[in-house]
Amino acid sequence: MMITTHFKSSSFFVLLLIGWLGFMTQAPAAADYKVGDKLSAPQGKDKNNPPPSAGSPSTFKEKNWDDLMPKSWDPMASLKGLKLDNLKDSDPRAIEALEKIREAWNNAPIEPALNGERIRIPGFVIPLEKTGNKVREFLLVPYFGACIHTPPPPPNQIIHVKTSKPIANMRTMDTMWVSGIMQTRGSETEMGQAGYQLKAERVEPYK
Repeated sequence: MMITTHFKSSSFFVLLLIGWLGFMTQAPAAADYKVGDKLSAPQGKDKNNPPPSAGSPSTFKEKNWDDLMPKSWDPMASLKGLKLDNLKDSDPRAIEALEKIREAWNNAPIEPALNGERIRIPGFVIPLEKTGNKVREFLLVPYFGACIHTPPPPPNQIIHVKTSKPIANMRTMDTMWVSGIMQTRGSETEMGQAGYQLKAERVEPYK
């Protein structure tokens, strides 16, 4: 299902803010995505990730992007009490709110319990470096347009993925399932600050 938010104001600030808040929305897979659309895990059994057998080291725990944020962290805290539909680009409250969001998100905490976990998560990819048509490192982000059309998500919503084998023909904003070992170690990239790194064992198209 897709949750859409409607604002009376068409100001640039509000549109930018929608991008900042995009990771809070949910959307089904579709041929065309809009900025802020987020993938949702399909319901039912997944033949590519069967139920784990006892003691099996080759299985992964399916995670969603909310799992990457500590439960005690409220990304919307700085916006409480603020009526977004009344703000204009030149409104000092709009500028102040955006600065507060940036500060809060730049210092967003990670979830330490994820360190060393074997996880599986869907997202949109942003290739970092290419050799010909092959990619060994990319960012995985929760919503369409992240780091491209809008300010980047907070670090706890960006995963820096490294693969043991290069992946051919990966395009920006392709949708993928990524499975591997999560590390609660950050990294700086030209496309955004990642709060996590993941050593990928599988990278598969999202279906």
